[in-house]
Amino acid sequence: MKCLVLSLLLFIDVSLASPLPHHDGILEEIKQNIVIEDPKHRWSMVPDAEGRMHLIDLNPYEMPVEPLFNAAADIRFILHTRSNPTAGQVIQLENLASLQNSNFNPAHETRITIHGWLGTAGSTVHVNTRPQYLEVDNFNLVTVDWSVGASSINYITARNRVDDAAAVVARFIDFCHLHGFIQFPRVHIIGHSLGGQMAGVAGKRVSRGRVQVITALDPAGPLFSLNDPDRRVAPTDGVYVEVIVTNGGVLGFMDPIGQANFYPNFGVAQPGCGSDASGQCAHERVNAFFAESIRTVFTGRQCASFAEIGNNQCTPTGVTSRMGGAFGSVGASGIFHLTTNANAPFSMG
Repeated sequence: MKCLVLSLLLFIDVSLASPLPHHDGILEEIKQNIVIEDPKHRWSMVPDAEGRMHLIDLNPYEMPVEPLFNAAADIRFILHTRSNPTAGQVIQLENLASLQNSNFNPAHETRITIHGWLGTAGSTVHVNTRPQYLEVDNFNLVTVDWSVGASSINYITARNRVDDAAAVVARFIDFCHLHGFIQFPRVHIIGHSLGGQMAGVAGKRVSRGRVQVITALDPAGPLFSLNDPDRRVAPTDGVYVEVIVTNGGVLGFMDPIGQANFYPNFGVAQPGCGSDASGQCAHERVNAFFAESIRTVFTGRQCASFAEIGNNQCTPTGVTSRMGGAFGSVGASGIFHLTTNANAPFSMG
């Protein structure tokens, strides 16, 4: 019986990491047919968006009651500029005085960063990119801290909060535009893991214009479906949508779901990460790639087809494009491969 239970639990773990479409109902049906008789085999180690490992209870019937998440009240928007590079200013949602009394400068471009599951305002997608951007120019850097919603140890709960959180991010953007603080051609949203998927959904929900650039950094794979583009990042979410895949098919979404889709080192495992069975190192590595790309060129070479990527092959078409960057490579499209170094600096040009 223990072997059967272990096999079923491993099936759940693998299916959560699969690049194929997922549905919450299927997962529930599988769980309902499992009888966990041995408490030693009801747990699994799962990494969060920052690479920290967590012991997760796989028994759905003993999950603690989740606190309510009010996205409009619980999400914090934190501004950093060259005038306040370390001490962020909290901007209240749809509060004009809060905007006017901050260092938000309508003359500057705006970058909005979003963390993933169990992330915080101190996550690497925020902290690592900030000094790089401020070296380039005096951007309005907005951290989306949705940690109240992302902090659930139950990944399914956090995933189901993405839509509500994305709608609030869209409201923030629309409000800033309404009062002249941003222009859509100067807005770029960057998100990692669940935040990568949220970036795309936020782009869909914006009502006053179209976000110029959306960059999804190894967008989360589990419980996101190729057949449900309205609830994940998709090519039409912005003027230019870029996806960078570093742990596809494990923690990230493998299929090309952007206009330009970059697969560093073929997008599954990353040099310097060792065996990395959980995928935590490769999933996190994308943040280092993107932060470095803001000031350093990473050149991707377009491949003939996505099918080649899965075979660790790329037939060059002769087209190249810069991955990441401070402003995005608007107009690029297709499948791109590049090789990186195993340690920083990662760019090979």
